[in-house]
Amino acid sequence: MSVSTPAVPAPSSDVVVQEVAGVAYTPLETGSTVLLGVLALLISGLLGLLLSTLADEHRLAASGIGLAAMLEALSTGLVTGLAGAVLKPKRLRVVAALAAVALVAINLATVRTSGEGILGIRALAGLPEGVLLWIAIGFIARTQTPERWAAVLFTGMGITQLGAATLLTVYILPRFGANGGYVMLAVAAALCLPLTAFIPRALHDLPGTGSGASGAPPPKGWIALFATLCYTAPIAAVAVYIVPLAHQAGLSTGAGRTAISVGLACQIAGGALATGLAGRVRYITVFGFCGAALLTTWATYAGSAPATLFIAMSGLAGLCGGLGGPFLVPMTIEIDPTRRTAMQSGAVQLLAGAFGPLLAALVVGERQDHGVLFLAGALLIVSLAVMVALHRASRARRTPAAAA
Repeated sequence: MSVSTPAVPAPSSDVVVQEVAGVAYTPLETGSTVLLGVLALLISGLLGLLLSTLADEHRLAASGIGLAAMLEALSTGLVTGLAGAVLKPKRLRVVAALAAVALVAINLATVRTSGEGILGIRALAGLPEGVLLWIAIGFIARTQTPERWAAVLFTGMGITQLGAATLLTVYILPRFGANGGYVMLAVAAALCLPLTAFIPRALHDLPGTGSGASGAPPPKGWIALFATLCYTAPIAAVAVYIVPLAHQAGLSTGAGRTAISVGLACQIAGGALATGLAGRVRYITVFGFCGAALLTTWATYAGSAPATLFIAMSGLAGLCGGLGGPFLVPMTIEIDPTRRTAMQSGAVQLLAGAFGPLLAALVVGERQDHGVLFLAGALLIVSLAVMVALHRASRARRTPAAAA
């Protein structure tokens, strides 16, 4: 089967990333594509701030906060996954520009929306966000060290979201309310437009495919995506309940909020660490460390830990969140070398961000939040067990081939 190659720049001394198919990209193309994904996911770190402000302004019911967040995350994840399965990565500059314009319009439309309209308009926002993320993930999945570029994406997300959250809290929301926040998001989406002039015009076909679209993952790829879901969902579930868990440990709201801030800062450090470890450490080693650290953290939450220990363990959990996420990509590639499964990894992580808190809501009570810790521990153990089984199966397949 012949594989078509899109027009790309010839390799040169300033190339920083190489495709598995041998296509090289310049620093400007690489940075622009990854930054496109960072800006597309800026909203994910600001949902709580913006939606709670809408509720305070009586434009959204309190019960609608979680529903609006879930709808936007679900639509983003579904569009990212569907695009990766059926769309050809061609004419990407035009596609990205149209998505950016749509996202600017939707964010501005949110300014004049209230009530149930918020749910619809934010679900609609997930469509262009998913398309922009599909372009970034498609690029990352095709690189020779995808965990490195996924780590760069995670780190960039953490830095921009922390900076945007600080700007919202200190200046924009007190003066302009939720409308100011959504105008800020519209400006961020507008920044995607100049970037579209520098991303690759097209991406090479994935190994083993000639259609341009990646197609559905193979059976073992779906198992790897299940492990991804079970790994990411409990982290998201526990993160939502940090302040209630601090209260149950006898700590103040301030301690809980400090734990969240420390966790976000350490998540950035974890992404930077993953960037340095990419290509040097096996993913199974990373998940062994992260699994043990997360289970220890959640066991600490279940007790009556002092504030310093509670905050320190939150920092450890944040470090693991930033470190482990990028290594989910090489886990899927080991199982499915065609990288069709890797194309769906980002979408599944987004869906897990909505699925985890939804499951948590079913196991917590009015005054008892420890149920989320037991749920998280069970899901994490299942995930690690599946990863180990898949890794051993892959090694067993490679051994006879190496011997031959």
